[in-house]
Amino acid sequence: MSRIAYVNGQYVPHDQAVVHVEDRGYQFADGVYEVCAILNGRLLDEDPHLDRLARSLRELRIATPMARGPFRVIMRQMVTKNRIRNGLLYIQVTRGVARRDHPFPAEGTRPALVMTAKAMDFGKIIDRASSGIAVITQTDQRWARRDIKSIALLPNILAKQQAREAGAFEAWLVDGNGHVTEGSSTNAWIVTRDGVIVTRALGPDILPGITRLMLLEVIRDLGLKLEERSFTVAEAKDAREAFITSSTAFALPVVQIDGHPVGNGEPGLAAQDLIRAYWKKVMAETGVTRTHLPNIPA
Repeated sequence: MSRIAYVNGQYVPHDQAVVHVEDRGYQFADGVYEVCAILNGRLLDEDPHLDRLARSLRELRIATPMARGPFRVIMRQMVTKNRIRNGLLYIQVTRGVARRDHPFPAEGTRPALVMTAKAMDFGKIIDRASSGIAVITQTDQRWARRDIKSIALLPNILAKQQAREAGAFEAWLVDGNGHVTEGSSTNAWIVTRDGVIVTRALGPDILPGITRLMLLEVIRDLGLKLEERSFTVAEAKDAREAFITSSTAFALPVVQIDGHPVGNGEPGLAAQDLIRAYWKKVMAETGVTRTHLPNIPA
């Protein structure tokens, strides 16, 4: 079955989905986006994603395309029309179509809304939790408002590509003070030698990750020690454990940073326990079971 896209009020075949040449997203990266995981045909963390989308739109002063109720209907229709059991839903909103000029266009310009959906084999991602991943560090060259989920991702792309060329899964970005901000598409975490879980506090330096938010709930439910603060690359390399989170990678242990083993170079017990607890939460929310995804950590 051919894929279906939603473009400004219409469901169209994916290979016929187009936007105007003067869409400000195309010409200025003047827009925001969200990516929701689909598990067992259900959208994971739907409300937090919509909350973050609304915040990104407010921060860039882009009008909301429609009320949340109709928005939800379209999201569910995209899952249904594309017959997605496990996959991703991509949502993008730009300021709309207007004659090319840097200032905001005149009143009355309508925001443009696009959604696409695709099936994903999450098993390959989940399998990485058993062996862990490698990350490299790079200078963070992004703009100063990383808390907005903007479609302007060129620095992220370059960082991710460099990681792949180095044989790593992710790049951890480092600020001018030598502190890790986040990954090119993930949030970064460590577990200190004293067993304290550390992740950078929210602010303009990092994206407020939805999986980060869900994992914070898990950590608090388990009564574990948590510090939301910055940490240096040196502290990360000296940590007992490390891991990453995102809506597409879920939660994965980090076993190597810049070729330096983290801990004993294998997924740590704390990270594995957190990942198992996280997946219990996901299973309760979506109804996904190990029948659907046999390699969900048990």
